[in-house]
Amino acid sequence: MPKKKTSNVSIKRRSFLTNSVKASVIGAAAAGFPHIWMKQGNVFAANNEIKVGVLFSLTGGLAIIEESLHKATIMAIEEINAAGGVNGMKLKAIEADPASDPATFAAKARTLVLKEKCVTVFGSYTSASRKAVLPVFEKRNNLYFYPTLYEGRECSKNVIYTGAVPNQQQDDFIPYLVKTYGKRWSLIGSNYIYPKEENNYCKILLKKLGCEVLMEEYVPLGHSEFSSVVNKFKNDKPDVIFSTVVGDSVVALHKQYRAAGLNPDKMPMASLTTSENEVAAMGGDAAAGHLTSAPYFMVHQSAENEKFVSSYKKRWGSDKVTHFVSEPAYFGVYIFKQALERLGASGDITPPNIMEACKGQELIAPQGKIRIDPDNLHTYLWPKIGICKSDGQFDIIQKTDNWLKPLPYAAYPDQTCTEKGLVNA
Repeated sequence: MPKKKTSNVSIKRRSFLTNSVKASVIGAAAAGFPHIWMKQGNVFAANNEIKVGVLFSLTGGLAIIEESLHKATIMAIEEINAAGGVNGMKLKAIEADPASDPATFAAKARTLVLKEKCVTVFGSYTSASRKAVLPVFEKRNNLYFYPTLYEGRECSKNVIYTGAVPNQQQDDFIPYLVKTYGKRWSLIGSNYIYPKEENNYCKILLKKLGCEVLMEEYVPLGHSEFSSVVNKFKNDKPDVIFSTVVGDSVVALHKQYRAAGLNPDKMPMASLTTSENEVAAMGGDAAAGHLTSAPYFMVHQSAENEKFVSSYKKRWGSDKVTHFVSEPAYFGVYIFKQALERLGASGDITPPNIMEACKGQELIAPQGKIRIDPDNLHTYLWPKIGICKSDGQFDIIQKTDNWLKPLPYAAYPDQTCTEKGLVNA
């Protein structure tokens, strides 16, 4: 069959289109278009620097806790850089203050991803702020490290979750409290998704143990007037007050509980959210006798924790404390470092590749050896129960013998987070 003759016009047209497509791809990659990555001249690893976002509130009602997460993250970045960086490159922290406002979190996240070209962002304390930024990272296929204990019921492939989920805080805690104090409970929390889902799981466990819930109440974020709540405690006389109040409100609640003359020996507040940081803000006397469940306490004895606490105090001040959210904020940066090392010096540094490299990563954290579950991207952790003392520290009165697998859908047994996504039974 004779060859079809091709005109010069057709050749010129194809050349023009081909060159235009190449130019568009290169231009889009240089502009940080979310789904086009450049291996050569990677926008995420320019000038021997890898830019990462640090998105914690330094102002507003949540600054009391988020400032410490910011400090722990920055310290880890500084340590990594002082030790030579990663694969010959330094980490460059791009810091943003979302001012304790979920909408501002989302706006700042977009800036870090689109304008600053951060390959990963470390951020958030509340689930409200995580939910606000999640669409940014999922739409742009970027990566977010979330360090906070949270309610579970999430299966994103754009988040590495280094904090505890309900089964890691409550499975040992609730039976211990029922056995030690009794079966009549009051529940108080801040009014957003985290306290409501944690209380949902708590009520499942309480029902199995034959307990009675006398009260379940929620207050706005930043709430500071608890007189009516404290009066209900006085009237109902619960055996346990289960608290999922967060931020400045934790301090107000404890102070008003103490001012009302209530006795933690008979009616303790059992919290998933009251750490050494909040205790430092309220004073040890207001927190003494109350209990917290967490994978990490500052008094935990290990060589890794001794180094962490010593370095933190040296960097930020001898009066500063570490706690169960600053610790995963800290080791999360080291998980990120190990993921980059797994990719290698010649690896393509992109958010999806880093996420894949995080799967199964292990390290010796201050709390013990931890692991990123390759299926659900949550972390194997070491549950502990502590009772607060008047000096502001906790006595660890119970701890697990082994790390505990994260089950983000423990309250929803018909659902499972897998490597392929959420699966319904």
